[in-house]
Amino acid sequence: MNILDVAAKGGLVLDGAMGTQLQERGLKPGEIPELWNLTRANDIRAVHDAYLAAGSDIVYANTFGANAAKYHGDAPLEEVVAAGIRIAKEAAAAAAPEKPRFVALDVGPTGRLLKPAGDFEFDDAYAAFAEQVKTGADAGADLVVVETMGDTRELKAAVLAAKENCRLPVFATVALGEDGKLLTGGDVECVAALLDGLRVDALGFNCGLGPDLMLPYVERLVRATSRPVIVKPNAGLPRVVDGETVFTVGPEEFAEDVAGLVSAGARIVGGCCGTTPAHIAAVQEASAPDKLPRLTSHVLKCVISSGIRALEIPSDDTIVIGERINPTGRKRLKAALTEGDTAYVLREAVAQAEAGAAVLDVNVGVPGLDEPAVLERTVDAVQSVTDLPLQIDTSDPAALDRALRHYNGKALVNSVNGREESMSAVLPLVAKYGGVAVALTLDENGIPPTADGRIEIARRILSRGAEYGLGPCDFVFDALSLAVSADATSANAALETVRRIRAELGCRTILGVSNISFGLPARPQLNATFYTLAMGEGLSAAIINPLSAEMMTAYRAYRALTGRDRSCEEWIGFAPKVVGLAAPVGSSSSSSAAIPSGAASPLAVAIRRGLKSDAAGAARAELAAGKAPVSVIDWGIVPALEEVGKGFEEKRVFLPQLLMAADAAGAAFDVIRAELAKTGGGAAANGPIVVATVKGDIHDIGKNIVRALLENYGFRVIDLGRDVPPELILETARREKCRLVGLSALMTTTVGAMEETVRLLHCRLPDCKVMVGGAVLTADYAAKIGADFYSRDAMGAVRTAEKIFG
Repeated sequence: MNILDVAAKGGLVLDGAMGTQLQERGLKPGEIPELWNLTRANDIRAVHDAYLAAGSDIVYANTFGANAAKYHGDAPLEEVVAAGIRIAKEAAAAAAPEKPRFVALDVGPTGRLLKPAGDFEFDDAYAAFAEQVKTGADAGADLVVVETMGDTRELKAAVLAAKENCRLPVFATVALGEDGKLLTGGDVECVAALLDGLRVDALGFNCGLGPDLMLPYVERLVRATSRPVIVKPNAGLPRVVDGETVFTVGPEEFAEDVAGLVSAGARIVGGCCGTTPAHIAAVQEASAPDKLPRLTSHVLKCVISSGIRALEIPSDDTIVIGERINPTGRKRLKAALTEGDTAYVLREAVAQAEAGAAVLDVNVGVPGLDEPAVLERTVDAVQSVTDLPLQIDTSDPAALDRALRHYNGKALVNSVNGREESMSAVLPLVAKYGGVAVALTLDENGIPPTADGRIEIARRILSRGAEYGLGPCDFVFDALSLAVSADATSANAALETVRRIRAELGCRTILGVSNISFGLPARPQLNATFYTLAMGEGLSAAIINPLSAEMMTAYRAYRALTGRDRSCEEWIGFAPKVVGLAAPVGSSSSSSAAIPSGAASPLAVAIRRGLKSDAAGAARAELAAGKAPVSVIDWGIVPALEEVGKGFEEKRVFLPQLLMAADAAGAAFDVIRAELAKTGGGAAANGPIVVATVKGDIHDIGKNIVRALLENYGFRVIDLGRDVPPELILETARREKCRLVGLSALMTTTVGAMEETVRLLHCRLPDCKVMVGGAVLTADYAAKIGADFYSRDAMGAVRTAEKIFG
C-alpha cells in the first residue's frame, strides 16, 4: 500500500530518536553513527524493532549524515546508505502485520552554510543529496524524508535532489529556534510557501524545540498549507543531571503535548532528540484516527517568498513591484550589467526596498550577454542584500530555468502568455520549482482590444495551467495597459479587465502602469492618475518606479483613503518625504533623518546595506579626505556594525543581512589595513580567539558564522575547523596565549566531547575563558558543563569577546 494512501485515511506515527538511543548502546563522542550500519547492525536493528513494536508506522533509516559533504568515514558511502535501508526494511518486514510499515531514507543537512551567506555552492549540496537519494531509492526506501534543515536554500537543494532522482514520496521538516525562525531567518510561512511550491507530500518541524514550544508554529503552519503537517519534537531540551546528558520530558508529558499538536492540525507525529520507544508508544494514543482533525480544504492564497519572508499577493489590496532592475530604456543599468558592475544593481535593489517596494523585478536582458549566467548571478546578489521576494523577468526559458532553480524561495515569474509556445515552455518550470506566474492576456493574435478577448485568453491559460497542477492562486494576470495616445479606449479596456478578472475568475491582477502614458507630456501625472483608477478597480500589484514621488504618493494616498492604512500610520511616515515633491522617495536626503549622524555617513550606510564595493569605496574616500584610519573605524564602521548588531538582537535583522553587513565592514577594514601598511603602521586586532567544532561533530555552520562576525568586528580568529580533539584546542590556545576559546556542537552525541574540552582547558589554562554555543545547548546546560559563557547566536559571541577584550 502506498504511504500517501495510508496517510489520507488517518494519521501516521513516526519513530523517535536514533542518536540518543545509540549513545545508550555505547556510541562514543565523535563516533560516526552511520558506520554502525556496517559494524553494529544488530544494534541498529534493535532500535528499529523497538520503535516498530511501540507502534511506529514509519522508521527512519540510519542515514541522517550519510551524504558526501558530511560523511567522513572509511567505508564507502554507498554501502553505508544501502546497509541502513536494508536493516530498516528487514525490521519493518518482521514487525507485527496488523498494519503496513514503511522505511524512510533519512536525509539530514550537510553541515555547511550555502552561498551567499556561506561558502558552499548550491549545486554541490544538490550533488551530495542526489547521490544519497539515488542510493537509498535503489536500496528499497519507501519514501524520502528531508529533515532538520535550518536554511531554505539547502532545503530546496535537498528537496529538488529527492524529487529529481527518485519517484518516491518526499516529506520535509525544518528545525526552528525558540523565536520560530530558521538559522538563516526564514519564518513558518516562507517555509510553507517554498515547500508547497516544490510540491512535497508532507511538511513540518522536527528537532529544535519540545512539543509545548512547537504549538504556535504548528497552528501557523496549518493555516499556511493544506498538505499534511509533520511534527517530530525533542523530549524538551538537554540538561546535565549527575554528569549525564538527559532530556527531561517523559513519555506521558510528551504524549500529552503531542496530542495538543494533533488537535492543532498535525497528522504525522513522532519524536526527535531524547525520545524513546516509550515516548512513541505513548504518542500512539494521541494520533488515534478519531482524534485527528479533518483535513482542511485549501484556502486559495497567492503566495510568493524569499528565503526569509512570505508575501501574499492580495485580492483586496495592492502591492508595489519595483521596476528599476530592468535595462529597457536605462543606459546606465545596461552598462552595469555588461561591465559586471554588481554594486550598481545592488544599490538599485536597496533603494527600491527602502522606498516601499514589496517585490523587486529582476531583468538582465541585454543583447550579447550570457543571460542564464548573468540572471542567476544577479538574482543571487540581489537576494544577498534584501529579504524581499523577487520577480524573475525573462523571455528566455533556459535563463528562467536556471534562475528559478537557484532562487531562494518561491518567485514571481514574469511571464507566460496565451501563445502555446510560451505556455508549454514556462508552465512546466513554474510547476517544477514553484512560483506564481505573471500571465499576459495576449496570444498568437496579439493583444485583444477588449476586455472580453483578454478574459478569454486568461481562461485558456488557467485551463492549460491545470494540466500541470497549477490553480488560480498560481497566476497573476496582466490586464495590459497600452498607450492611450494611440487608442483612446485602451485605459478603459485595461481597467475593465482588472475588474472582471477579479470578479469572474477570482484571480489577482497586475499592470505595468507607465505604458499608458507613452508619447504624452507630463507622464508621471498621467501614470499616477491611471494607477489610482486601477487600484480602485481591484488591482493587486503594479510594476512601477518606487522612487517616483508621484507614483508612491498615489499608492500611499489610496491606501490611506480606503482604510487599508490603519490610523494612516504609513501616510504619516511617508508624507515628509514628498513635501513639495522635491526629491526621489528613496533619496538619502529624505530617508536618513531618524539615523544618528555617525551612522548616516556613506560608509556606515553601505555597511548597513551590506554593499561591500560601496563600503570599500567609501572608506577610501574618507581616507583620501584626510581622516585618520582610527577615526574612520570609530565614526563609520563601528556605529554601523552596532546598529546592525542591535537589529539582529532585536529580531529586526536576520542572519543573511548580518553576515552581509559584516562582509561589507570587512571590505572597509581591508582598505584601512592596506593604508596603514603603506605608512608602516599596523591595524591592531583584538585576540587571538580560538574557535572549533568539538571532536566528533562535523557541523561547522554556526562556528563559521561566529568566525566571520568576530573577524569583521576586528578580532583575530584562529579557526581549527570541525571534529577537533580537545588536546589540539588546548595546545593551540596555550601556544597563542589565548584569553578566549569558542566551542561549537550541534549533535547531541558530541556534547560530551564539549564538556571534556571545557574541563581540559580549565585545568591546564585557568586564565583562558571558554564560551560555548550550538543548537542542542542552553544557558543552563552550558553552566553545568563548566563553560564561562553561553552564546545563543553569533552576535552573542561578539558581545562576549567585547567583554573579554574591552
